[in-house]
Amino acid sequence: MTILAIDQGTTSSRAILFDADLRVREVAQREFTQHFPDSGWVEHDPEELWQSVLETCEAVLEKAGPAAAIGITNQRETVVIWDRQTGEALHRAIVWQDRRTADFCADLRAEGHEAEVTARSGLLLDPYFSATKVKWLLDNVPGARAKAEAGTLAVGTMDSFLIWRLTEGRVHATDATNAARTMLYNIDDGRWDPELCRLFGIPMQILPEVRDCNAEFGECRLFGTAIPILGVAGDQQAATMGQACFQPGMLKSTYGTGCFALLNTGETRVASQNRLLTTVAYQLDGKVTYALEGSIFIAGAVVQWLRDGLGVIGAASETQALAEAADDHQRVIIVPAFTGLGAPYWRPEARGAVFGLTRNSGPAEFARAALESVGFQTRDLAEAMRGDWKASGSAATLGTLRVDGGMSASDFAMQSLADILGAPVDRPDVLETTALGVAWLAGHAEGMLPDAEGFAKRWSLERRFEPQLDEHSRDQRYDAWRRAVEATIAAG
Repeated sequence: MTILAIDQGTTSSRAILFDADLRVREVAQREFTQHFPDSGWVEHDPEELWQSVLETCEAVLEKAGPAAAIGITNQRETVVIWDRQTGEALHRAIVWQDRRTADFCADLRAEGHEAEVTARSGLLLDPYFSATKVKWLLDNVPGARAKAEAGTLAVGTMDSFLIWRLTEGRVHATDATNAARTMLYNIDDGRWDPELCRLFGIPMQILPEVRDCNAEFGECRLFGTAIPILGVAGDQQAATMGQACFQPGMLKSTYGTGCFALLNTGETRVASQNRLLTTVAYQLDGKVTYALEGSIFIAGAVVQWLRDGLGVIGAASETQALAEAADDHQRVIIVPAFTGLGAPYWRPEARGAVFGLTRNSGPAEFARAALESVGFQTRDLAEAMRGDWKASGSAATLGTLRVDGGMSASDFAMQSLADILGAPVDRPDVLETTALGVAWLAGHAEGMLPDAEGFAKRWSLERRFEPQLDEHSRDQRYDAWRRAVEATIAAG
C-alpha cells in the first residue's frame, strides 16, 4: 500500500508516492508558468496549476497502482477565488510573493490597526498574507463582490482549491495551518475572526471550513477508485512535521524559493518582540501546537536570478564549484530584497542591492555571495527567535538547526550556514520533508504509520555540518551584512 503526497509549490507541482516504510516509490513533477503582469505582481493560472497536479498524480499512480490515502501540502498565502457552481476560477491566483497591496497595508498600519491584527492572528500587516489579496480580488474582479455577498463564490488558499477540485466540489475546507496564514483567522479561538473579516471587507460565507491537519477532507474519485484525503498542511508546517520537530525548542528551516524557519513553542503562544510571526505549527486531534516563524522571501530564488536574470550560470548545480573558487580577499554581499525584505525587517519597499564589488568580481564571487546571503538571513531569524524564546521565560535553549529543501543539498551553502550561525546544521536522509510530513499525516490517519513519537524515532541524519569559522570572523562578516541591509533599507 502507498500514500500519495501532493506537494503543490510555488514553481511546480509534484506527486510523490511513499510506501509503508516512508520510502519514496515514485515521483512526478511539472513546472507551471509564473506571470508578472505588473511591477511587484506575481500570479499563477489556476487551471494550469490544476492540470499540473492532475498530470503528476496520474503519472505516479499509473506506475504503482491506487494509493490508500492522500496528503496535501501547498504554497501558503497564495489565494484563488472561484465560482461554486462551475468550479471555474474568476482570476489568476495571487501568489504569496505578490506586493500589489503594500499601500493598503501601509494605510491600515498608519490608522493603527496592526496591533489588533497581530493580537488576533499572530501576523503583521503585510501584503505577504492572504487577506489583502482576497480584498483586491473582490474589489477588482468584475461582479466578484456582489457574487460573494450572494454566497455563490468560494475563496481559499491552494489546498482549498485542490480539495474542491479533487472532491468534485463536495468539500470546501482548509486546515488550521493554512487558515493561520490568511490574517483572517484567530489563532487563540481557532476560528475565522469576524472583526478581521470586517476590517478587510471579506464576507465570511466565502471562506472554507477549518479542520485539523489530520482530519478527513473528503474522497477523491478521479483516479479510478475512491481515495480518502486524510492530511493537509501548509508547506512549512508540513516540513516541521516531516522533520519530526514535535518538541518545544526544536527548530527547522526549509530552503526553497524562499526560506522559512519555524520554532516549535508547544502549547504556548509566544508574542514576538522582534517582528517574527506567531502561528500554528500544527493542529492534531483538536490540539493546537504553536510556533514562531521567520520568513525570508528570497533563498533559492537568488540562484534562479543568477541563472535567469544575470546568465552567469547555466544550472543551479554550478553554484557550489563557483563559490568554492571565489577570491577569499573579496567579500561581495548580495542583499536579495527583490520582493522586499521579510522577517525581522518587514520592509516591502526595499529592493535588492550588491555591495563590495571590485574590478575582479565575477561569477564566482556572485555565486558565493548568493549562497552566503541565505546564511546571513537565517542568522537574522535565529537571533530574533533566541530573543523571543528567552523573553517568553522558556528554559529550553535553541541548538541544532534541521534543514531541508532544494538548497540544503548544497554542501557549500550548508557549511556556510553553520559558520554564520555558529551552530550545528543537520541535514536528514530524506530531504522531501514537506511531502513526508503530509504523507505521515495521511498514513497515520489511515492506520499505516505510527504516531508522532514513533515517527520521530524514524528520523535519521545524513550529515551534520559543524561551524568551522572562529567567532571573531563570524561576527565580523555578520556585522558587514547588517550594514549592507541598513544601506539597502535607506536606499528603498
